[in-house]
Amino acid sequence: MYRVIIIDDEPLAADLVQEYLSEDSDFEIVDRCLDGFTGLKAIQERKPDLVFLDVQMPRLTGFEMLELLEDKPAVIFTTAFDQFAFKAFEASAIDYLLKPFSEERFVQATKKFKESPKALKEAMERIPLGESSSHFERLVIKDGSRIRIIPYDRLQRMEADGDYVQIYSEQGHFAKKQTLSFYEKLLPETSFLRVHRSHIVNVSQIDRIDPYGKNDHIALLKDGNRIPISRKGFTHLKDVLGL
Repeated sequence: MYRVIIIDDEPLAADLVQEYLSEDSDFEIVDRCLDGFTGLKAIQERKPDLVFLDVQMPRLTGFEMLELLEDKPAVIFTTAFDQFAFKAFEASAIDYLLKPFSEERFVQATKKFKESPKALKEAMERIPLGESSSHFERLVIKDGSRIRIIPYDRLQRMEADGDYVQIYSEQGHFAKKQTLSFYEKLLPETSFLRVHRSHIVNVSQIDRIDPYGKNDHIALLKDGNRIPISRKGFTHLKDVLGL
């Protein structure tokens, strides 16, 4: 029997999922949650095989909640917004149910899960889910027992550090196991620029640019930090600044 958690801030929508699941003896509902925070805790404690997950919820979105999980379950998204479908499948979702959905459509989604649940779970564990943050214009970072939500305009810079990225913001300094290339694609290119192979900078944080050596430059940031700028990065920076 497959263990299932339903996470949706709309009780009527969760009721419908529960009703459809009750028709299939292969599924056991082990929890229902109304927001991403309680959903996160429930998944960590109950280790479900499958989660029915809404996208837009108070305090923490479905995508952000998944990003905080180390062991990700299989997921079927349930939402009233079709604009999230592409990102859901980028995150290796099994299916994407657009509310209101019929029981026939629901059964199609659960059948997909049953066909190869192990393979789908492994696929989700390989794919990072931070892409979703681009729509909500914020990063979600687990900081010990705390969850930090950092709006893009509070980010100052990022620096590659082995298997980690050091993230500097107005809210503090955090380390995330990720690549700088991932954040380069995630962050809006009009505001954040990879000026060096090891550095991404919020352009608004640059106080001035000084020459360094024959062909290189240094960015002096408003917080006093000095960031190297490669020749390629300087070319891109001039384009962004209109120089």
